[in-house]
Amino acid sequence: MSEPKKQNYLHGATILAAGIIIMKILGALYKIPIGNIIGDEGYAHFLIAYNMYSVFLTLATAGLPVALSRMICEAHTRGRIIQARRTFSVAWWTFLVLGVFCSIVMYLFPTELAAMLNDVEAAQSIWALSPAVLLVCLTSAYRGYCQGRENMIPTTVGQVLEVLVKVVIGLALAWYLVRLGKSTPVASAGAIFGVTAGGLAAFVYMFIYKKRNYPAAAVSAPDVPDSRGKILGDLLRIGIPITLGSSVLTLINLLDSGLSMGRLQSAAGVSYETAKVLYGVYGKAQTLYNLPPTFITQLAISLVPAISARMVMRDRLGAARIAENSMRISAIIALPMGVGLSVLAYPIMNVLYPNSNAAGPSLLFILGIASFFVSMAILMNAILQAHGNEIYPVYSMAAGGLVKIVINWFLVARPELNIVGAPIGTIGCYIVMCVMDYAFLCKCLERSPSLGKILLKPALSSAAMGVTAWAVYAGMSSLLGGPEMGRLQMAAAMAVSIFAAVIVYAFAVILTRAITAEDMKLIPKGDKLAKLLKIG
Repeated sequence: MSEPKKQNYLHGATILAAGIIIMKILGALYKIPIGNIIGDEGYAHFLIAYNMYSVFLTLATAGLPVALSRMICEAHTRGRIIQARRTFSVAWWTFLVLGVFCSIVMYLFPTELAAMLNDVEAAQSIWALSPAVLLVCLTSAYRGYCQGRENMIPTTVGQVLEVLVKVVIGLALAWYLVRLGKSTPVASAGAIFGVTAGGLAAFVYMFIYKKRNYPAAAVSAPDVPDSRGKILGDLLRIGIPITLGSSVLTLINLLDSGLSMGRLQSAAGVSYETAKVLYGVYGKAQTLYNLPPTFITQLAISLVPAISARMVMRDRLGAARIAENSMRISAIIALPMGVGLSVLAYPIMNVLYPNSNAAGPSLLFILGIASFFVSMAILMNAILQAHGNEIYPVYSMAAGGLVKIVINWFLVARPELNIVGAPIGTIGCYIVMCVMDYAFLCKCLERSPSLGKILLKPALSSAAMGVTAWAVYAGMSSLLGGPEMGRLQMAAAMAVSIFAAVIVYAFAVILTRAITAEDMKLIPKGDKLAKLLKIG
């Protein structure tokens, strides 16, 4: 069987992004109904458990898949096939050990972990998630190998399958348990068990894909691979700084959960019941704000092997060019999405979560702004890691995390702000990270990225789009009943304004030449599309 073809970094990112669109549609069919089924309080348990799960997941999988992808790419670029095989074997056993350890901790100590975040009722949800860590660890080994071969298709298909199973199982269990009259913590555990079921489906698919498409064929010119000890050392040397950097942010999110719940009760004078509701609606807004960074994460995944291959060939100027182009494309994607979330925060929250706390639109407005900085920080971290400067993102994330904690500590405690202080801290955190990451890039790259080329045209196009969205929504709302219009009328006004905004942004991007013909050549059928749109 012939091996799958490699894709260039943007082609690979396009494949991943196509999967993300499907995943986000399925994800909306998961988190939005679940938020409405189990309510703000139940969603607080759901989010607390997921944040705890994310810590263990980050410790086990944040850095090692990136390191594996880079090492596999370097081995194949040099023609060292046996080296690549041994690297994967060492990585697989490493993932297995880490996954077993983390799953056991979550399985045996769910109550203690939930109590750390001031929400002991989230224990059942943490317990339901415990097998997922092991499953995702092993799946990440297969994904890292395929990504190192510059093949993003299995990652995309596996992720879509994972989300599909998660939606079906999670929604069914949440609905069934609520119908039976079970408690909110039990319903939340049922909803989040879908994550575990999805992880099992993705693992089975990736295992079968790797076995069928990358068999251990005979090698005509065998190389002498490094020892397993050296490979493990290299894997940890590259992966641990990346893990530390990612762990900082995951730990910050965990502290955000505990700190917000604690400061709402101890300093802002909010009861435990009200604190759960406020944190629950904050979690719902976070679900929407995570959309732009998710797309950029896919670009970052495909970027690492692309830059690593350039570095192996000692083409530092080519690597710098890829870095700048990817930052510009990220701005083109993330900036309008963030502006749209902020401008249309009120209808988005009220249409998707009609019975949620009134703080929702304010939270989403602020988080929409933050989503752009999150997206750019993710991409710049990936560029630094691909260049072998894994330690720099650790510094920027630690500094940003400290800013987040300080702002949360003071602002969430103010009764007039309470939970609204948390997203303000998120903006501060990621602005600091972006500034530091950009400074590090200027130091590391052969050519410093031009902020004018990266931001100016996307910013102008996004501004035109934002004004359009605001004006069209205001006009449609007045026609459909003004402040008193129902949910259906609000949804119609929002849909028309989004459609108008997308059209304006597309024209603005073409007119300002934010996207070039060279960019279009990197995506499937892009050259034909460029001719159709007259992109020179």
